[in-house]
Amino acid sequence: MNMKKWMFSLMVILFATVLAACGTDQENEQDKENADTNQQQEEKNQENDSNDTEDKDMKHSSSGEVPDGLKEVENPKFPVDSKAIIEASHMEGMKGAEATIKGAYDTTIYSVTYTPTDGGEKVKNHKWVIHEELKDVGEEPLKPGDEVTIQASHMKDMDGATATIDSVEQTTVYMVDYTSTTTDEEVTNHKWVTEDELSSVEK
Repeated sequence: MNMKKWMFSLMVILFATVLAACGTDQENEQDKENADTNQQQEEKNQENDSNDTEDKDMKHSSSGEVPDGLKEVENPKFPVDSKAIIEASHMEGMKGAEATIKGAYDTTIYSVTYTPTDGGEKVKNHKWVIHEELKDVGEEPLKPGDEVTIQASHMKDMDGATATIDSVEQTTVYMVDYTSTTTDEEVTNHKWVTEDELSSVEK
């Protein structure tokens, strides 16, 4: 009788040990899956951040000169010298900044992918280049996939680069002054922000 009880007790102990080990393995596996998921989400967030914000070589300010033939809008939604909030994040410190409108123009705008003239890393989906900043393209709007030569220097080694058109839109673009929300840098005559990337200042 005692031997049976001893054997039964031993079996119970062994069974409990096996269950505990299985539970630990499952917990370890779950922890590993959670860690992998968190890492994937973090990488995705970093990728999204890099897509939303332009390269650090982007030139914030400009001289204020605009290409020949660029047409000013007579009654834009955001008149010259009025205030607006920037909703775009082409570069760090831009989104949420209060802008002063310096110019409003009616044109065709493009997002483009290009390789800098110094042979550096390809810049994808740069926003924005306007029709008047492209070489020998005539008056008709281009189409996605068309190859063009850029005649603008929004970014380092951009002027003269060959680009591929990613998207096309006919709209009003604005040249703006604003103060960076991250560095307090005064940015003057920034080119370009579209009408959809601006919102009214709340009063």
